Amino acid sequence: MDLDTYRQWIGRVERRTDFVAAAPLAAMSATLDRDDPEPAAGTEVPPLWQWLYFTPRALARDIGPDGHERRGGFLPPVELPRRMFAGGRFEFERPLRVGEAIDRTSRIVDVTGKQGRSGTLVFVTLSHEIADSQGVAIREEHDVVYRDHPSPGAPQPVPEPAPADAGFSREIAPDPVLLFRYSALTFNGHRIHYDRPYATGVEGYPGLVVHGPLIATLLLDLLRREAPDARVRRFEFRAKRPLFDIHRFQVCGRFESDRRVALWARDHEGFVAMQASAEL
Repeated sequence: MDLDTYRQWIGRVERRTDFVAAAPLAAMSATLDRDDPEPAAGTEVPPLWQWLYFTPRALARDIGPDGHERRGGFLPPVELPRRMFAGGRFEFERPLRVGEAIDRTSRIVDVTGKQGRSGTLVFVTLSHEIADSQGVAIREEHDVVYRDHPSPGAPQPVPEPAPADAGFSREIAPDPVLLFRYSALTFNGHRIHYDRPYATGVEGYPGLVVHGPLIATLLLDLLRREAPDARVRRFEFRAKRPLFDIHRFQVCGRFESDRRVALWARDHEGFVAMQASAEL
């Protein structure tokens, strides 16, 4: 692992522009099985739905074997085969709105490595600032982890039992259609989410992998269903255990105070798959 080479990417900046169109919001509402009104000019973009914009634009010839853009462009050329969105932190100053022109400035904040129980890990932290005509509206920080394929007999992380005191919850059936539609909406070509022979035969998963961003979106969607007038100011999440399309799972929440909400995803075995919190 050439960590010194990867760390040369720290400080790299990418700038993108986009337009908040209504059609992706309507499509996301349908994907999440929501009866939202048809979005029009001025409609607010719900938290995390900003991922419908600034989607990847790699040319077909620049796509790697996993469906992502080949490494070594904006992101460092980490040679480890598995890539996952491990966690994120978000600040929402104000919502984006349909009809606005928006800009995003992205920066590589840090690159670190370590030897885990299952092998070598490389962590890339990147930040995004999304601005409208009034200035920065959303700040994001993402943790992306690269890892090797698991070795036979490698020790598995000890799973964490999910809390049993949810105040509200919803069961999710992560069928291939849901995963495909979310991949299409976010232009996410990662094959583990829609290509079953690749996911099971190449990367060794038991089924199609549910996107980490989709799980996080479902957690905030649960909060929105429970408290539709609440405005999320901060949100953070950490992926703890993968979810697959072969099993249903639950998204759960509990109000800890008037302003703070604990959220988590519970897998079919009763373990935490994602842990999150929101500040209102």
